[in-house]
Amino acid sequence: MNAIERTPDDLLRTALSTDPSGPLMTYYDDATGERVELSATTLANWVAKTANLLESELSAEPGDRLAVLLPTHWQTAVWLLACAATGVVAQVGGDPARADLVVSGPETLEEARACRGERVALSLRPLGARFAEQPSGFLDYAVEAPSQPDAYARHAPVAPGAAALVLADGEEFTGGQVVQRAVADAEELALGPGSRVLTSGSYGGWPGLSAGLYAPLAAGASVVLCPRVDLLDTEALAARQESERTSVTV
Repeated sequence: MNAIERTPDDLLRTALSTDPSGPLMTYYDDATGERVELSATTLANWVAKTANLLESELSAEPGDRLAVLLPTHWQTAVWLLACAATGVVAQVGGDPARADLVVSGPETLEEARACRGERVALSLRPLGARFAEQPSGFLDYAVEAPSQPDAYARHAPVAPGAAALVLADGEEFTGGQVVQRAVADAEELALGPGSRVLTSGSYGGWPGLSAGLYAPLAAGASVVLCPRVDLLDTEALAARQESERTSVTV
């Protein structure tokens, strides 16, 4: 199967079958000291719960548009992959007023209220904690997701040619195009099975999304996501690269 015939969901399933227990994504918040490590099994579990939430609780259907108002975070990766699994189109930084649904972090709640469809809010607190007080007009992801099934049963395969991802600048990709471009980026970065990428790139654009999610998945590699790496001095960054055994820094 070539790249254009695969979807991001296929990439996650490949990672799950190849190395289910090894670290797939490690997330650092250097403002709070938080570190989260997810294996392929753990990441796939969160993706399944989120996909079930989208389909069963939010009544999302393939082709629906979800405005993703979230920063660079491991839970953002979960939502992007859940969209790929269900056929929902992830609009990164999309206009909530023109979207069918919206998922928002705590900093963009007022903007997200423009969505007339279902609204989900993430506190983005350490350990995926709930909001201290649930935002009015939103479902709290940390309340709704944990009770969802750990496996997602697809009603029909998502076609690689279906729309899957829209960037903040309006550029749109099918699932197959996401994989095709991720494979090319992985080759450019010389990634392969066992590679470990440390990246501070923003999920707001393709370079950050690719280095921080899609290209490592396409290569059978893993990622250390450090959106606040600017808070580290040279010595601390070098210590992290050594402790996480990273082979590529983007």
